[in-house]
Amino acid sequence: METEKDILDHINSPEDLRKLPVEQLPELCCQLRKRIIVECAHNPGHLASSLGAVELTVALHYVFDTPYDRIVWDVGHQAYGHKILTGRRDLFHTNRKFKGLRPFPSPEESEYDTFACGHASNSISAALGMATAAAAEASERPRKVACVIGDGAMSGGLAFEGLNNASETKGNLLIVLNDNDMSIDRSVGGMKHYLLRLQTSGTYNRWRFNAAKQLWRWGVLNDARRRAVIRFNNSLKSLITHQQNVFEGMDIRYFGPTDGHDVVTLVDTLRRIKDMQGPKLLHLHTIKGKGLEAAEKSPTIWHAPGKFNAESGERLEAGKQAETPRFQDVFGETLLELARKNPKIVGVTPAMPTGCSMDLMMAALPERTFDVGIAEGHAVTFSAGMAKDGLQPFCNIYSAFAQRAYDNIIHDAALLRLPIVLCLDRAGLVGEDGPTHHGAFDLAALRCIPNLTIASPYDECELRRLMYTAQLPGKGTFVIRYPRGRGKLAEWHCPLEEVSVGTGRKLKDGTDVAVISLGPIGTEVAEALEGTPFAHYDLRFLKPLDATLLREIAGRFKKVLTVEDGCRIGGMGSAVTEWFMDNGFRPTVRRLGLPDAFVEHGSVPELRHLIGLDAENIRREAELLSSQESA
Repeated sequence: METEKDILDHINSPEDLRKLPVEQLPELCCQLRKRIIVECAHNPGHLASSLGAVELTVALHYVFDTPYDRIVWDVGHQAYGHKILTGRRDLFHTNRKFKGLRPFPSPEESEYDTFACGHASNSISAALGMATAAAAEASERPRKVACVIGDGAMSGGLAFEGLNNASETKGNLLIVLNDNDMSIDRSVGGMKHYLLRLQTSGTYNRWRFNAAKQLWRWGVLNDARRRAVIRFNNSLKSLITHQQNVFEGMDIRYFGPTDGHDVVTLVDTLRRIKDMQGPKLLHLHTIKGKGLEAAEKSPTIWHAPGKFNAESGERLEAGKQAETPRFQDVFGETLLELARKNPKIVGVTPAMPTGCSMDLMMAALPERTFDVGIAEGHAVTFSAGMAKDGLQPFCNIYSAFAQRAYDNIIHDAALLRLPIVLCLDRAGLVGEDGPTHHGAFDLAALRCIPNLTIASPYDECELRRLMYTAQLPGKGTFVIRYPRGRGKLAEWHCPLEEVSVGTGRKLKDGTDVAVISLGPIGTEVAEALEGTPFAHYDLRFLKPLDATLLREIAGRFKKVLTVEDGCRIGGMGSAVTEWFMDNGFRPTVRRLGLPDAFVEHGSVPELRHLIGLDAENIRREAELLSSQESA
């Protein structure tokens, strides 16, 4: 038998894990938790969520025969322990690094990663599909399917759709609710309060389980009678306990809540319920950041804390003062400044007040700031309802997450020209979070929608001016997109002045080639064009396009290079090319942007170099275009 020191170093797969006696699992959990802390201390990632899911991860792989049995992770913030236990222990130091392990579970990386992770609330639907497929197979050893949902993902609409369908679909599905009362910031809404109050008797569930098994043996209980029995039992339990259980009301067997950090009890519970037929939900209470005192006390900060001292818990970058601000902080401070002047302004965010810096307004004007939970579609429609009756919402959503609100933007905002300022944070390449989080598609997806104004600021001052412009009367639905990370200006507290909608500007005069950029990628273009004879234009608005500016460019240049931090197909370059064609101009146009592929993870400079969107390549493309013969 291995010594307590080296248990984890001998776990190369869940098969090795299942050879351990259950008494060794608590020590394994301690070692796994320590490994996550030590690795994340110098290679930052999503720390707190994974620390809270250690015992759950060990128990699932101990009880279920993975990878034959399926475990579907929601979001993936919780899955570092899962990666380490499934053959990636010695590669975990490359997690989130360029060409290293992916930031979230992916079937393209491991057979143990059963589905795509990154966006919240999809696990129940995906796992239900897998359970249905398993039920359709005539197998002597039916595959079992479990999904793990937590970090606030139960507030997402897709989770409720999955639950609703699970109650009507045959399949042996186990839903594990990892309830840590958190998403990134504190969870909000009725589901959070409901889960905190929910109680179920363990003795009752054991009695019910044993009775059901005996009834099945006697032939008294079958699928046809099962639902009626469950409804009767639920009614009886509600009468006795004076509470309602929303899951059992949907014919989903409920177990819990129980301690999610007692790995021995978790193993016992999972063994008892894994063979039960039909949908089941195991409700666990866990502590986000478990095992690191600083993370337990401040789970929001420690969701993704950057580098830190593994022993003391001191964040190594927390005290540094950068010379330039993050775009999100310019947004947060400007929003508060505008809100103090305009009483109609309200702030809306889907579970990201800290991530988008709306927490500044939330602290100063809490009655005018709304965190609606992980519910992007609702965030837009909720904003639309307020706008319809006279308020001026600023709705801030990460670009990649706004994809879930596409219909709401069309049907509930643009159709009625409602005055909503939709701020898309994390637009363009986001870096280490990878393909699920790159804000690649917003420009192409939104520019075809009528009644939208779409803008992207060149720098922090432009962001302030666009925000001021967007809240002025008569501007309708106004989209502003800007990237993750820091800008270039140390002095960014410029006066708030209106920008004429649909106008761009010439940043550098030149000859032969006109380079057109949109948004902060323009600063990369400016660096690329230093010392060259080429002109540089900041388009500023994708919609409406600046026809005067484009006509000037078409009249002076036969060669045009467009540069955007968004997908090349259908984006700004496509819009400019279409305008030239529609208006009788035929310049040679070369478009630079994100390729027709999901861009991997890595630092933003690494990824820009990879796809040819860095200053060196932009300059090379302009020079190549200049050297070509005109058509």
